[in-house]
Amino acid sequence: MNRIHPRTEIGVVQLKISNMETSLRFYQEVIGLKLVRREGAIAELSADGVHPLVVLEENQLFRKQRNRSTSGLYHFAILLPDRRSLGVTLRNLIRHQIPVGQGDHLVSEALYLDDPDGNGIEIYADRPRDTWKRDEHGGIIMTTDPVDVSGLMAISEGISWQGMPAGTKIGHIHLHVGDLHIAEHFYCDIIGFDRITTYGDAALFISAGGYHHHIGLNTWAGKGAPPAPEQAAGLRYYSILIPEEASLQEILNRLEAEGIAFAKLEGQQGAALKDPFGNGIELVVLK
Repeated sequence: MNRIHPRTEIGVVQLKISNMETSLRFYQEVIGLKLVRREGAIAELSADGVHPLVVLEENQLFRKQRNRSTSGLYHFAILLPDRRSLGVTLRNLIRHQIPVGQGDHLVSEALYLDDPDGNGIEIYADRPRDTWKRDEHGGIIMTTDPVDVSGLMAISEGISWQGMPAGTKIGHIHLHVGDLHIAEHFYCDIIGFDRITTYGDAALFISAGGYHHHIGLNTWAGKGAPPAPEQAAGLRYYSILIPEEASLQEILNRLEAEGIAFAKLEGQQGAALKDPFGNGIELVVLK
């Protein structure tokens, strides 16, 4: 069986945005990330001030898309280290009068919002892994129930907002795709993620190492949804962090066997490619 390394995680997410000043203000003041580097049309932001999590790519020609009209980004998910941090984040979102959705997924508690260009963001905290429940087939059970908002407010009472804490990372990414079976073959059979659970017949959640999901895939934009056009704001690429070079090479061998094109990354061990729906991916050896 083609399985990706169990310590594989999601890394940087690069987003196409239309106005750098507007987006920097949002990602720093509302989300709580720190500016690491800005050069020309590119800005890198992180939680710890060192390791980038979100990269912004500005072009005034990028335009906000009509919701659920193409394949591409549904949301990227920022994983906080604990529930208290989620409560503090909720307080900051309320302070900035940001419309927020929410969902208790049993394995996690999550808040949902959009950036100024309509890029979907989830901010969440996991429950302890030993509390996750499984179905009769061994799949992790997830659902969408109301979040205990009063509990989040109570646990964060009196704690001042300091931005995203160290230890914050990109927990997962969720994508619109045009065909779930093609997506499953690409991400599971070729890249090597494990199938974790489904949500009806239109969403699949996959991961490495038994996590509830590193990637969500859905056809909620419609079966056969076309790739997002270049001028659309949205996802440029996301990175998959692989702990060992040998594991990367196994993936590259499978890509070659399937005739899927990729290019080697400059300055680091890895490869750049697109999934069957035009979503950019960088496979990177984690150092």
